[in-house]
Amino acid sequence: MKFLILALCVAAALAASPDLDQEWQMWKDNNQRKYGAEEEDFRRFVWEYNYKMVTEHNQRFALGHTTYTMAMNEFADLTSAEFTKKMNGFVMDKVPPKPVNTFTDVSDLPTTVDWRTKGWVTGVKNQMQCGSCWALSATGSLEGQTFNKTGKLPDISEQNLVDCAMKPSYNCHGCEGGTMNGAFQYVHDNMGIDSESSYPYQAEDKKCRFNPANVVATDKTHTLLPAMDEKALQMAVAMVGPISVAIDASHESFQMYHKGVYDEPMCSQTMLDHGVLAVGYGMEDDKAYWLVKNSWGKKWGMKGYIMMSRFNNNQCGIATNASYPLV
Repeated sequence: MKFLILALCVAAALAASPDLDQEWQMWKDNNQRKYGAEEEDFRRFVWEYNYKMVTEHNQRFALGHTTYTMAMNEFADLTSAEFTKKMNGFVMDKVPPKPVNTFTDVSDLPTTVDWRTKGWVTGVKNQMQCGSCWALSATGSLEGQTFNKTGKLPDISEQNLVDCAMKPSYNCHGCEGGTMNGAFQYVHDNMGIDSESSYPYQAEDKKCRFNPANVVATDKTHTLLPAMDEKALQMAVAMVGPISVAIDASHESFQMYHKGVYDEPMCSQTMLDHGVLAVGYGMEDDKAYWLVKNSWGKKWGMKGYIMMSRFNNNQCGIATNASYPLV
């Protein structure tokens, strides 16, 4: 009897709303989704849950109760747990390195910074099913610093890091996650990293095939900013360039983010799970934001970018683990 009741409850929970049949089909067509019969029911249930959440959130936005909108993007058929496991990949350092640089005075900084307009930032990439966010964050910072030094913007191989930085001392584990600091240390120890064209991204762990002849960037050392210090991060973004940062991206609101200044009070300052790249900052509608480059493709967010709340108690831990290389 208990099993029958449970089965009936599950069946009721999974019952699809006929009113959304057309939108569900359009979403599947637009995102090239095909499921087996059993999975179809579950994915429809998850999709409808997210649909309701997005609709209600956007209604609050229309009333002025929130500062960003959400959308039924390509991740709308994933639960929050599935999404976090699939798309994130930052691993906390076992022993946090000590910061070696301190910034204090932000009074003379520009009010707006966007390194994309200066040619320091490559196009948005897509890590796909591989937890390589740490590698994409690290290469982004390396690309910016290399451009600053040479005047040429390299497209650096993330696959080189995924395949070759898998050592306990680096705390990098390929598609199972890693750290930007470990990636920088690998590039330093390896005396360089290859280009994307010579070592293209494959979104899975492969055998290391680094070739010194294809090196496009090096790393003398790297600098870790003071933890949880947004003023130090602002100074670095303004004066140094794009900065590698780790954030808490585990929330449904981040998964379904569309545009506007992201403000998630439930974000953690310390439980970080995703590596991204801070490429600027500014103000929108009197709300301060960090301009952040993500690695989930151009369909997510603002063509692959997100504006994250700035000077809001280090929300999502954006200043907790920030670093950049010295090339």
